[in-house]
Amino acid sequence: MAKAFAELAFTDAVKKIQQEQGSARMYERVLAPETPQDNRLGPNEIQFIAMRDGFYQATVSETGWPYVQFRGGPRGFLKVLDDQTLAYADFRGNRQYISTGNLSGDDRIAMILVDYPNSARVKILGRASLSDDPDLIAQLHDESYKARPERAVVIKVEGFDWNCPQHLPVRLTMEELQPILAPFQQELAALREENARLKAKLGE
Repeated sequence: MAKAFAELAFTDAVKKIQQEQGSARMYERVLAPETPQDNRLGPNEIQFIAMRDGFYQATVSETGWPYVQFRGGPRGFLKVLDDQTLAYADFRGNRQYISTGNLSGDDRIAMILVDYPNSARVKILGRASLSDDPDLIAQLHDESYKARPERAVVIKVEGFDWNCPQHLPVRLTMEELQPILAPFQQELAALREENARLKAKLGE
């Protein structure tokens, strides 16, 4: 548990429930004054972020309603600009602009990045700004990805935490599944060739 994340997430109401449920003492050391702040992304976080092809993002509306959305793109489309700054090209979708509208009034953002095959996830809290800078958008956009970027979203990381992998299901994309399927596909192709040879021999 990272201190910067805990200080943001553990409100008085949260701490009260932790006390009632017996988990408050688990986090005393994290919140101790002598524990250093740690809201800078390290090599493990940077590598993890670079491998993702999507994440879940939450914003807050002006009426207080949370809005959760999945953001997807080519692997690595969420860029690490420095150890406290993330950014991504915001591609055109259904043009409801709910996240965009929410961020224009409240810059707080929460993100969950999941590595399903390895049962790992990182939670990030930050403050987001929207940019129409064409140079930044070009830097973030992969030209091989056929989608139109409308703006850049730049996130200043306020805190992050590696989440418990318990209850996280194992799911694979086709890209991740291919190395597992390859030996079976090769064996199937070989069996088909052998079967064809035997059929041809019997037909002689």
